[in-house]
Amino acid sequence: MCGRYSFAMEDALILERFGIRVRTAIYKARYNCSPTQNLAVIANDAPDTLKFFRWGLIPSWSKDPAGGSKLINARAETLAEKPSFKNAFRNRRCLVPATGFYEWKRDHHKDIARNISRPFHIGMKNGDPFCFAGLWDRWVSGEGEIMHSFTIITTSPNKLMEPIHDRMPVILHREDEQRWISSQMESSSLADLLKPYPAEMMEAWPVSTLVNSPKNDGPEIIGRAPDLML
Repeated sequence: MCGRYSFAMEDALILERFGIRVRTAIYKARYNCSPTQNLAVIANDAPDTLKFFRWGLIPSWSKDPAGGSKLINARAETLAEKPSFKNAFRNRRCLVPATGFYEWKRDHHKDIARNISRPFHIGMKNGDPFCFAGLWDRWVSGEGEIMHSFTIITTSPNKLMEPIHDRMPVILHREDEQRWISSQMESSSLADLLKPYPAEMMEAWPVSTLVNSPKNDGPEIIGRAPDLML
């Protein structure tokens, strides 16, 4: 799964990388993006705009938005058949920009003689930002309140991720990003994009358990941690 990630870029670099101008008033660097927060996405209905949607998909037909907190991820293998995702897969795809993501590996710690969940930060070897493949939806309450939300698609792990977790987020190659959000593309023709990203282009390192709390959201989150910080 993918339950935390980072998106920490300067405004000028967002413009350079994604072709989108942002205002500091609505964007700030995030080192610990967490479910239920409003986070940056590039949706297929406005590909030149950075929008802020709630992480945790709320399907348009839901009676209660509370269930969205459980739908932070969507399995690539079943997108076309799951009621929560199939319509969004056809019509409402998005890019979720990121500079890294976190995953927890369960290990036996010999010094304390028990199992621990050790957090890792995973990103590109060259430090470049990237995009997850995502889906979004629009939910309207009985009182007319509108809520936009998104989910991140996951797939099987690559060789880097296999020792850490049995799933990983779908990371799109840069040349495939516009294809993913193109209104001209049928969802049936996009299955080839939903695969593990090449392991040789990525790296992972242990970080401290500061990342466990959404309240911690500074650059110290991504620092490499020795065992004593676990």
